Amino acid sequence: MTCRLDDARDTDLPDILALYNDAVQHTTAIWNETRVDLEDRRRWLAERTAQGYPVLVARDAGNAFLGYASYGPWRAFQGYRYTVEHSVYVHPERRGQGIGANLMRALIERARTQGLHVMVAAIESGNAPSIRLHQGLGFVVSGQMAEVGYKFDRWLDLTFMQLILEPAHA
Repeated sequence: MTCRLDDARDTDLPDILALYNDAVQHTTAIWNETRVDLEDRRRWLAERTAQGYPVLVARDAGNAFLGYASYGPWRAFQGYRYTVEHSVYVHPERRGQGIGANLMRALIERARTQGLHVMVAAIESGNAPSIRLHQGLGFVVSGQMAEVGYKFDRWLDLTFMQLILEPAHA
């Protein structure tokens, strides 16, 4: 599906908030169990922007919100400064239409432009569509951890995937 990708602005926050909270309530894509408010998303966007990390939104030709994606630091230690972890969320009624792949390709390009080396995905192991999406973009499984999360009255396994973006900066 063709969609327009833009850097997120404050006016996008209500849509981002609604999709985030939908994922909290109905999916294992986010391992939080508490909905957040608009001020939380406002702080999140300001923090990502201040750190130089992208937050992208996808909209269709009629300007309907389709999803969003971002990346940020993977771990807080200096040695990990060339590695980021990303997230991508697509509106429930628009999944499976290539929107996630469009957002991911744009994120990958941004990461390369910023001179980053590795992009990490942490995916609930039962989320086969997300794992397939990442494999199609060149990500490889780099590890699995059994029962490290708990949501919806069950233990969740975590699959780590990674994409090496370009040669190391060493």
